[in-house]
Amino acid sequence: MVEAVIWDFGGVLTSSPFEAFNRYEREKGLDKDFIRGINATNPDTNAWALFERSECSLEEFDRLFAEESEARGHRIPGRDIIELLSGDIRPEMVTALKRCKERAKVGCITNNVSAGEGAGMARSAEKAEAVAEVMSLFDHVIESSKVGIRKPDPRIYEMACEALGVSAAASVYLDDLGINLKPARALGMMTIKVISPEQALQELEAAVGFPLA
Repeated sequence: MVEAVIWDFGGVLTSSPFEAFNRYEREKGLDKDFIRGINATNPDTNAWALFERSECSLEEFDRLFAEESEARGHRIPGRDIIELLSGDIRPEMVTALKRCKERAKVGCITNNVSAGEGAGMARSAEKAEAVAEVMSLFDHVIESSKVGIRKPDPRIYEMACEALGVSAAASVYLDDLGINLKPARALGMMTIKVISPEQALQELEAAVGFPLA
């Protein structure tokens, strides 16, 4: 029986920042997924990893990311990337979150940075308010920028289960990145890779055994 549903935030409850990255790349004449390639290089020690663990400031990130991107052929200020992080809320996913909350514990594990407003790194007061409303639904939220640990470190999933008072085996975890699902699955969680809201909700409904609409 599922006792807890644990959610990633960006790319799950909101549209993916990767969509915004691709738009930026098209506008700048860069190869598709150029930005993701930078973030995948030295993934535990690069500028992105440091910023998500709050081990560097926004100013340092701006410089470090620019240096890393320049080394790959195109200089991109880190501040440009920060502007792209805040996605649009997916109403159908929020409805499913509310349905889950009625019958199980709900938690959130999000890799984020200390920029913008709130856990969702919103770029406007209106969006920050909308994100805060969603965040208030969770029984517990873990932000990488606050705890100094980021996915896919197994400890962050263990922290979520401990905070919710559930075992990994009694939990479902949703994320849009396979690299973040692998350690959760290794701990015993049921995992769902979010490719689209429709696909994810279909799999989640099958996992929890009750309607989500």
